[in-house]
Amino acid sequence: MQRDGTAAVGGSTGTTVRSVTRAAAEREWGALARAIRTGLRGRGLAAMPLTLCATLAIIAFQIWQQSPSGAAIVEQLGVVRASLPLGVALSRTPLSLFVPAPDLPVWGAALQVFLVFGIAELTLGRVRTLAIGYAATVAGTMYTRLGISMGPDRFFGLSYTAEFVRDTGPSVAVVALAVCITWRYRALVTGALVVASMVGEALILPNMAGAEHLVAILTALAAALGAEVVERQAQRTSAALNAVLLVRRRT
Repeated sequence: MQRDGTAAVGGSTGTTVRSVTRAAAEREWGALARAIRTGLRGRGLAAMPLTLCATLAIIAFQIWQQSPSGAAIVEQLGVVRASLPLGVALSRTPLSLFVPAPDLPVWGAALQVFLVFGIAELTLGRVRTLAIGYAATVAGTMYTRLGISMGPDRFFGLSYTAEFVRDTGPSVAVVALAVCITWRYRALVTGALVVASMVGEALILPNMAGAEHLVAILTALAAALGAEVVERQAQRTSAALNAVLLVRRRT
């Protein structure tokens, strides 16, 4: 009898743990998972043309820059450095997002883009995904110049050697999109983990990339909060207009 009672208690505890875990997962990722399923429904990968193009572009640029002639062309098209004139750097920014670091595994960058850009395209929309990705990338480019001018002795400043460091790749856009996705669908624990990991990276390895990731977080939060304010104001304006029209009809 004692064994049966112990087994019953153990089974009940296991069921409770599973129920609590399932409820926590639903609170954290339920809305996001439903949005992804809705975006994919009936279309599959065809629902993510931007993501597929971005992923293929990263692989193509990586292959291209492995040859001397290809590396020179990639440098002219999409490699940004703070030492370049601002106009030249900004003109290269659109393609710089898809130029991975030549000494790092390209599959890591491609997988990041496929997952995060894919989720963003399905849940935030194609235009918003591009806008957030490029806003964060441009903000990182502009910050680098400011950080170098501040110097390494000031808070959030950068070493003068950062002026010649290659500033390319999708990581800044990926971080910004991850923050926007988790904020919009209130996956707050996941978002907090993303932010904490980026802050930890910047503290442990203080360099240009880590600082730009922090800038990406700030850019994403500003974009997410701004979008919510605009949406709320639009809803209030619509409600006010509907009320005015209703009053006019009655009179």
